[in-house]
Amino acid sequence: MRIAVTTPNGNVGRHLTPMLVRAGVRPLLLTRHPERLPAWLTAYADIERADCREPDEVVAATEGVEVVYWVDPPAESADPLTDYARATEALTAAVARNGIRRVVFQSSVGAEKRRGAGEIDGLAATEVAIDDLGVDVTHLRCGYFFTNLLFDIASVRSGRLQTVLPLDHRMSWVAPRDIAEVAALTLLNHDWSGRRVQAVHGPEDLSWAEVAQILTAALDREVTVERLSDDQLHAQYLAAGLPPATAEAVLGMSTGLRDDFVPEQARTAVTTTATRLATWARDELRPHL
Repeated sequence: MRIAVTTPNGNVGRHLTPMLVRAGVRPLLLTRHPERLPAWLTAYADIERADCREPDEVVAATEGVEVVYWVDPPAESADPLTDYARATEALTAAVARNGIRRVVFQSSVGAEKRRGAGEIDGLAATEVAIDDLGVDVTHLRCGYFFTNLLFDIASVRSGRLQTVLPLDHRMSWVAPRDIAEVAALTLLNHDWSGRRVQAVHGPEDLSWAEVAQILTAALDREVTVERLSDDQLHAQYLAAGLPPATAEAVLGMSTGLRDDFVPEQARTAVTTTATRLATWARDELRPHL
């Protein structure tokens, strides 16, 4: 079974690739920057230089592939949803032209809304496009990544986090390594078919107030959180240099899941994973402070 993995240097991919290698699989890795991959991988994986927003490159790189783990690459332009649409076009072209039988797609909680969740709308559009191909697909609906805290490491250092969510609003938080584990098991399991949705909710739903308490204990420094208005955070994004469409898309990921949103899949033994925020913070966040 030929398995292709996109964004192997990403938060999930850097865990998923070694898991597949340890399972005895020689994965095909698609990346724009092969030189950034660990040197040891060359003995255990095949590597193709490909931009996952360029259909011709992805089609050429995935010839002979039977299964693909697809991640829409992070938006880079001033129009994030257009970036997602380009990645979707590349994936669907490769699946159709190379006869790829199975896709595991890294989506997000909130994609089930289809519209009104900012940048997550791009993932929702990818879900719909894969569904329309009629292949076997599992959409991994992932919670809020622990690693998102690294994007705002200055705020963590200062001990002052900010959010537009009510401070007691709980949502799923998850370690990317746990997503990789679910992805690996799904890729290696031959017994599923059709269209599946698999939520990856992490060990527990957390509010931002609880996150601040957990980080305070795990990092041995006081961390607080304040709630901003939508307009205040939007203005901060613009002041930081984000293009208007990007600022709207990033803000929408929070505001779109704030009011009366309930994930399609409830928290169960199937959707719950093990790694707790306190453990991740001590092991992976603390060294960055």
